[in-house]
Amino acid sequence: MEIERKFLVKELPSDIEQYPHIEIEQGYLCTSPTLRIRKAGDCYWLTVKENKQTKSGAIHNREEEFQLSSEKYNILKAKCDGRMVCKTRYMIPLAKNNLIAELDIFHGYHEGIVLVEVEFPSTIDADTFIPPSWFGNDVSKLPQYRNSNMAFQ
Repeated sequence: MEIERKFLVKELPSDIEQYPHIEIEQGYLCTSPTLRIRKAGDCYWLTVKENKQTKSGAIHNREEEFQLSSEKYNILKAKCDGRMVCKTRYMIPLAKNNLIAELDIFHGYHEGIVLVEVEFPSTIDADTFIPPSWFGNDVSKLPQYRNSNMAFQ
């Protein structure tokens, strides 16, 4: 189970380039359940996600991942609907909480969008999380900020 919250970003950390980052390209074969392919650096994945509705402010997804070869990825990429979503993901430790902020700076069609996600070990941790000052509004429940919807915007 994946438990996460997603936020807009007020300002980028000034030292962003010091953090590990990776280029990501992903596309969608289906959105209910979500079937996503992703190229992250030199790794290729097929992910199945099902959203679980809860009263929490956090997003709850059941998620399974399967590694792909680059050949299989390219075959599936040709079958994707909508646009490919391209972004640079920075992994920023949140020392206060012992968590990782996944900061996504989008490129191409989605240029200008910057989001940050944090995954939590429990719903209680997600619901009591106090974001750092550089985080903006919580958009966890807004469908237009789900990558699967962004592919069709």
